[in-house]
Amino acid sequence: MNRTRGFTLIEMVVVVALVGILATAAQPIWTLAKRRGDEMQLRQGLRSLRTAIDAYKQAVDDGKVEPTADASGYPPTLSVLVDGVNDASSPKPRQIYFLRRLPRDPFADRSLPAAETWALRSYESSAEQPTPGRDIFDVRSRSEGSGLDGTPYRDW
Repeated sequence: MNRTRGFTLIEMVVVVALVGILATAAQPIWTLAKRRGDEMQLRQGLRSLRTAIDAYKQAVDDGKVEPTADASGYPPTLSVLVDGVNDASSPKPRQIYFLRRLPRDPFADRSLPAAETWALRSYESSAEQPTPGRDIFDVRSRSEGSGLDGTPYRDW
């Protein structure tokens, strides 16, 4: 007798059911890992932007960047950090760059340009009521969500 070896329909259904159960169990872990990654990306973006803003202010204080008469010494836009400014202390024309590229808020709408994903605070506004203005003193997330530790993203 010639018997063909293979899987029965019952064995195939059991295997598919087990794979489905494993996938269902792994989905919350994958979601948590993605959220942790996005939070890490937000922290890194905030850190690099704030470091670049402080470096710009230090360059103004050191006389490397020519401030306007009524300016606070902070950058007027985020794009200035990437586009660069003329080095006022150099005898040769030279640019000073503070960022290679502008990071984006990972919780913001993907269709927005990176500069529009951040909420801006000017030097003239208070920490309690941050508002944009003529310069950029600080940045924060526009997201209404909260981190895994319960802290709202806008307070990071």
